[in-house]
Order: sequence, then C-alpha cells, then structure tokens
Amino acid sequence: MQKLNSAGTHDSMLPRDEELQRRLADSAGSGEGKENGAGKQFLSKPEETSSFCTKRKMLVCLDVLCLCVASIPFLACELKAVTPYKRGFFCGDPSITYPYVESEAIPDSLLIAGGIAITGVAIALGECYRVRFRGVHSRAFVRNHYVSCLYKELGSFLFGCCVGQSLTNMAKLSVGRLRPSFLSVCNITYASISCKEGSYVSADDLVCNQEKKIVDEARKSFFSGHASFAMYTMLYLAFYLQARLSWRGARLLRPLIQFLLVMIAIYTGLSRISDYFHHPTDVLTGFIQGGLTAYWVAFYISPMFKPCARSDQSPTSVSLESPLSSQTVC
Repeated sequence: MQKLNSAGTHDSMLPRDEELQRRLADSAGSGEGKENGAGKQFLSKPEETSSFCTKRKMLVCLDVLCLCVASIPFLACELKAVTPYKRGFFCGDPSITYPYVESEAIPDSLLIAGGIAITGVAIALGECYRVRFRGVHSRAFVRNHYVSCLYKELGSFLFGCCVGQSLTNMAKLSVGRLRPSFLSVCNITYASISCKEGSYVSADDLVCNQEKKIVDEARKSFFSGHASFAMYTMLYLAFYLQARLSWRGARLLRPLIQFLLVMIAIYTGLSRISDYFHHPTDVLTGFIQGGLTAYWVAFYISPMFKPCARSDQSPTSVSLESPLSSQTVC
C-alpha cells in the first residue's frame, strides 16, 4: 500500500515537474530575449531609432532655446536696447563725487574671458579624466560619452552665466543707481548747478555735458556685474572641484585651490570699489547674487552632485557591448 501511494504520488508529480520546467524555460527564454535581444530588437527597428534620436535632438534644441531666452535681458542691456531708469540725487551727496577713472583694473573682456576660460578648461579636463580613467558613460543618444558629459556640465554652467548676468542687468536698468563718479562723468559740480544742500535734483532738471551713452552707463551702479560674474564662475568651479577632485593624496590641496578661486572673485569685486565704478553695497549684493546662483545651478541643475548608478548594480544600465562591465552611468 505504501509502495502504491508513493508510486502514485511520484506519477502525479511528474506532470507538475514537467510543467514547472516548461514554465521556467519559457520565462528564461523571454528574459533572455529582453536582456540580450532588446538591443537587437531596438536596432532592428529604424523607425523607433529615428524617433528616439529625433526626440533627443528636440530636447537639445529646447535647451538651446532656454539658454537664449535666459540671455535676453543681458543682451538687451549690452546692446543698449533699453535705457536705464533716470534717478535723481540729493545735493551735497558725497557718494557720487568721486573722480572718473577710465582705466579699469579688470576690464570686461578680461573678466568674461578669464571666468569662462578658467572654469571651462577645468570642466573639460575633469570630464575627460572621468570618461577616460573612471569609466563614466552617459545614456544620451550621443555615442561619444565625453561630448555628452561635457554638454551636461558646460550647458549648466553657461545657463547659470546667462541667468546671473540677466538678473544683474535687469537690476541695473530698473534701479538706475548713480555710480560714485557720476558728477565727474556729467562734468558738473554742485556749485555749477546752484543747488542747495539737501535739496533733491531730479533727472529731468539735470543737464549733463557729456554723451548720452556715457551718462547712461553712469546710471548702472546697482549691482556690480563684475562681482556677481566673478563670484559665480569661481564659486561654481569650487563646487565642481568639491564634486570631482577626489584625490586624497594631499588633504589641503583642494581647499587651497578653492580658497584661491574665491579670493580671485573677492579681489575682482573690491577692485570695482577702488576704481570708483561701484558702491560697497553694490559689490556686496553682487557677491550674494553670484554665490546664490552658483549654489542653485551646482546643486539643482548640474549633474555634478547627483548620484550615478553602477552598471553592475542595475541590469538596465548594463551596456550591450560589455554586459559585465562596472562602469558608472550618469
């Protein structure tokens, strides 16, 4: 009786085992098709590939459009398309009686070229090192991983430049604060306009003996574009080094470089005070605005502080060329 039961049980288990093995084989085949055949299936359909690339290209065009829109206030100010607000002054105000200095310690060309070149070259070298030696690659449709990573980092950096300078120029045009050398630029004195001390002189009653574009430039004191741009570029680079410079051989090397970068930015802003182009509060506001913009772009827009997945931990991130690689996907 026991043999009969065991034989019956054995016979009844055989179909179940066969069915279970058949299901496992089917699931394994379907899984293999998904894992190893997904790329082939995707590549075998040119319409899906073309649609994917088209969507990605449209997103790139959208990024370029956003960059252009963010730079509109900056270009409007630089091209003199909008005149600044004409603000008057109180007679006897000593803050606008400083001499006019034509030469600048740090001119606009040096500021823009230096800020973009230093940060851009550092980012280019950093991303080259990550792609070449750290095995970092991107999911973007661009096959060159270096170009893809560089596009993300430099795109975020340039977007922050446009946003920061647009905010600066918008404030310049809206506030119209007079520079410390305003009276010298207008070629007038308090005695020449016969005003009583403490009385308000409106912009309509003021006649400057100087060209209009020079006078309009003297109405753009608040806030300092040099201070905001220098602080943004140098602090953004300091954030980038914090995220990318992971060498632990010298513990004080990275803080030293970051300190030098911030010191360059501070010197740039202070030179605007000594050149009588800005008031101290203009420079201070520029530092704050540039620092906040750098923090916002570095932590919320740029991928530098966002965690990257390891391809050996996520099956979906495993590349088709090397399924067992341990590259970092960003």
